[in-house]
Amino acid sequence: MGTKTKALVIVESPAKARTINKFLGREFMVKASIGHVKDLPEKELGVDITRDFLPKYVTIRGKGKILSEIKKSARMAENIYLGPDPDREGEAIAWHIAEELNGSNENIYRVLFNEITKKAVLDAIANPGKIDHNKVEAQQARRIMDRLVGYKISPLLWKKVKRGLSAGRVQSVAVRLIVDREKEISSFIPEEYWSITAHLQGKTPPDFSARLIRHKGKKIEIKRAAESEQILRDLKGKPFIVDSVETKEKKRYPVPPFTTSTLQQESARKLRFTAKKTMLISQQLYEGLDIGSEGSVGLITYMRTDSVRISDEARSEARGYIVERFGKDYLPVKLPIYTSRRGAQEAHEAIRPTSVLREPDSIRRYLTRDQYEIYRIIWMRFIASQMNPALIDQTSVDIKAGDYIFRATGTTVKFHGFMTVYTEGMDEDKGKGIEDEGEVLPPLPVGEPLKVLGIEPRQHFTQPPPRYTEASLVKTLEEKGIGRPSTYATILSTIQEREYVKKIENRFHPTELGVIVNDLLVANFPDLLDVTFTAKMEEELDKIEEGNLRWVEVLKDFYSPFSKSLESAFKNMKSIKSEEIPTDILCDKCGRKMVIKWGRHGQFLACSGYPECKNAKRFTKEESGILSVIEEEKTEELCEKCGEPMVIKKGRFGKFLACSQYPLCKYTKPINTGVRCPEAECKGFLIERSTKRRKKFYSCSNYPECKFAIWDKPVTEECPQCGMHFLVEKWKSDGSLQLKCIKKNCGYKRDYSDNPVT
Repeated sequence: MGTKTKALVIVESPAKARTINKFLGREFMVKASIGHVKDLPEKELGVDITRDFLPKYVTIRGKGKILSEIKKSARMAENIYLGPDPDREGEAIAWHIAEELNGSNENIYRVLFNEITKKAVLDAIANPGKIDHNKVEAQQARRIMDRLVGYKISPLLWKKVKRGLSAGRVQSVAVRLIVDREKEISSFIPEEYWSITAHLQGKTPPDFSARLIRHKGKKIEIKRAAESEQILRDLKGKPFIVDSVETKEKKRYPVPPFTTSTLQQESARKLRFTAKKTMLISQQLYEGLDIGSEGSVGLITYMRTDSVRISDEARSEARGYIVERFGKDYLPVKLPIYTSRRGAQEAHEAIRPTSVLREPDSIRRYLTRDQYEIYRIIWMRFIASQMNPALIDQTSVDIKAGDYIFRATGTTVKFHGFMTVYTEGMDEDKGKGIEDEGEVLPPLPVGEPLKVLGIEPRQHFTQPPPRYTEASLVKTLEEKGIGRPSTYATILSTIQEREYVKKIENRFHPTELGVIVNDLLVANFPDLLDVTFTAKMEEELDKIEEGNLRWVEVLKDFYSPFSKSLESAFKNMKSIKSEEIPTDILCDKCGRKMVIKWGRHGQFLACSGYPECKNAKRFTKEESGILSVIEEEKTEELCEKCGEPMVIKKGRFGKFLACSQYPLCKYTKPINTGVRCPEAECKGFLIERSTKRRKKFYSCSNYPECKFAIWDKPVTEECPQCGMHFLVEKWKSDGSLQLKCIKKNCGYKRDYSDNPVT
């Protein structure tokens, strides 16, 4: 064996490895595990319930080679530093790697990188620690608990609803929130109310509006049109006179720097990014990007945190920047103090730029548009959090008209303070921002008579609670203690991938499948689907991490009642599979009534005369409950087996052609795009397919002999530049469609609406 090198550093990401390697130099080797290397097995429970929930960890498929390379490097190193992310998942990765390396080296240390900068990395290496086994046990308890729920409930759903369904411990509670909200909306009964607004003119412009608020000293509520009409009669001919004017100076304070939750919320509000996309881009900013002369450097601190703590060094740099950039008036004399929510992990900082001197625009050319947008709001929010509050004059003018009082409000920003840099976005349901809270008012001395330009009554109706957006759902999950910062993005993406909910116009709607599965689980697993119970489990996982609870005891307390509920559910849960919902739609083959059934791909219409008549149809259902049969689109193509017309059908992996005589003839074939496969000597055609996650792609009909595939839809139009026999449709970032050539080094492209070059 050769001479040992000084040290080996192991992180989980190649990008992170490249950045850290630049800081440490040649005396260090830096390797990436590319995430977890070991986990519970895919095709079995992997937990021995009879032996204190002993987990069976196996090497993740595809990670054997990576582990071998890490072990080989470890044998050449004097010291080994484990540097995965500073959270439970990172601790578990470090522990699994350490377990694999025990025979290779005894000098194994844990290092934590809150930010990937030279100083932070060198400090961490100089002050290594040991693996936090409490944190490992908290992760292990969560992993086992989730595995028990998933592996035990999924077969139940397969038996009672349909195959392929699955349930998650925390995800199911998120679905319940969405389903419960939908039920609130459905049962909501709007109530009528009216407002009355006077449009007025003083001695000096501008004109302004005032709203009726009181009658004879009492708050007024107008419920009916008749009441509104009576008030208008009362006001007829009454003089409108300024009764009182009150101006108050208010301070508006900045919000704290970002936590994971608030970053996801703000990114959803301002950028329309999903939580998953936000975390993916934030990870890139944390792990390090090449920004020119500095090379690769981490631009933000660790992005999975629920703490708003800021290091003294970062605060000092921000204060110096604020004075130099904006002046002393913008710098608070007293340091701003922000309080993290109860139970936050104060070992982490808030999400902030690693240096405020890297202004977003100064490094913009090195970032993608999405990276720039996320970095920009993180940078602005941090700077704003260290600045003076805004000063706002709020003027309230009461106007007397007989026994009625109208009120006009105006808001003037005297000193913008932190608002010079940043203001927090508002949820769509929360109304207007600070600068829209009132209109510009003219000078209005007390006693001034006003000219009435018009009095406008307006009918309103109370509104049901709004459906959740990405931002409001993340906020609710955090407020109710469901999940933790590292899990919000996964929760939101998983419930959509499982097709329990869908997003329509940026809001979550439960699918019919989601409602059915939710109602079955709530009825049979009331504790598991209870928000308070789920929050309590999160608290217990936190206590394991703090060393105040044993992980085995937590699992025992959880599993005992869960197993009883599971046994009862297998016996007593209603079977949707066998359920038939009658309809008035007649079978077009035998005339009997059709019924709604559940199949592998969801609900469908089947003839009530089954098995004598096997006619089946897809259908749509309007909000009113009206059913409409989806008629199959016939093609000019004939079945190669029986000669009858082929029809277009939709299956699990997209559209395909099937014989119209199914089930008598079961011949099917993929839909041909009419574009010849570009591979040399291949005589196949490109056909439309879908991935398991329903994403379309186009591949050769001769697969697996020919493996040519593309994501973009092919079009039978020859490239005028290189002669390629087809182009592809490409969606641009602005939502417009483009045609382009896929041939390397050609570069031809044009807008879809433009005429082709001839």
